[in-house]
Amino acid sequence: MLKGATILVTGGTGSFGKQVVRRLIAEQAHEIRVLSRDEKKQEDMRKLFADPRLRFIIGDVRDTTSVRSAMYGADFVFHAAALKQVPSCDFYPLEAVKTNILGASNVLQAAREFSVDRAIVLSTDKAVYPVNAMGMSKALMEKVMVAESRTSTHTVFSGTRYGNVIASRGSVIPLFIQQIKSKQPITITDPNMTRFLMSIEEAVELVFYAFKHAVQGDIFVQKSPAADILTLANAVCALMDVQPNIKFIGTRHGEKLHETLVNREELVVAEMKDRYFRIPCDTRDLNYDMFFHEGKELKDDYNSSITQRLSLLETIDLLKTNTEVLECLRS
Repeated sequence: MLKGATILVTGGTGSFGKQVVRRLIAEQAHEIRVLSRDEKKQEDMRKLFADPRLRFIIGDVRDTTSVRSAMYGADFVFHAAALKQVPSCDFYPLEAVKTNILGASNVLQAAREFSVDRAIVLSTDKAVYPVNAMGMSKALMEKVMVAESRTSTHTVFSGTRYGNVIASRGSVIPLFIQQIKSKQPITITDPNMTRFLMSIEEAVELVFYAFKHAVQGDIFVQKSPAADILTLANAVCALMDVQPNIKFIGTRHGEKLHETLVNREELVVAEMKDRYFRIPCDTRDLNYDMFFHEGKELKDDYNSSITQRLSLLETIDLLKTNTEVLECLRS
């Protein structure tokens, strides 16, 4: 499907975008368009790949003109552009709304207007039972995608949802490594806090699985292991062969103790496909009588406190094989 295709990747200069572009090059795409706001990252990426099939577009998903211009003639769209930092979204929630909700809507509407074959949006575990502005905006982005899918006759809209990508930009592992190198204490919010862990390669694989298998309105979720933050910090110390020096600072703005990837209501209808949950589109209409007289028994949700919990040795082994972690250690 990808060979010879023209593909748009929004937010393509981020951690995920780079890996997707690398995969699209291997899949022999005809043209790969990277839409983002950062000209410096685009220039770095242009030099990194040095591939004539890459076309870099300066623009913002908030702006319908730049989105429509980038979308024209595309076969497929991977929508990765987002504001992702929990504290900054909590301090500037309207900015999260503009990028994560309205920006996504611009992308999806342009995809429909230009009859793109498939459009996939990237979401996060923070969208499930959200307690912060980032999660709330991503949850609404998912609803916008599902709403578009209900009435789309050509473009297939779908989504993916995943937990923490190991050593991605702004995540905790690069922070731990930097603190150790600077001989500062490692700062931990709550030692009992758990997070799902997956590699950037797994995140990309999830997206391509959804690309190949999704029908209208599907959301795909990978079943992932988790670790508590204290174990993660000790694993980084062991990897760098230093004694742990840990300082507990308390929970930050908008943080949860555990994250959820699939909520109870979704688990009622979800099905397992290989290593993935497939959450089908909610096709109920506004027939309110169904809400009062029909229903289904709910299950427990799928969260980071009940999934496979990695031990210290398992966490060390996971980090040892992660390309991004090794890169952080070398830099």
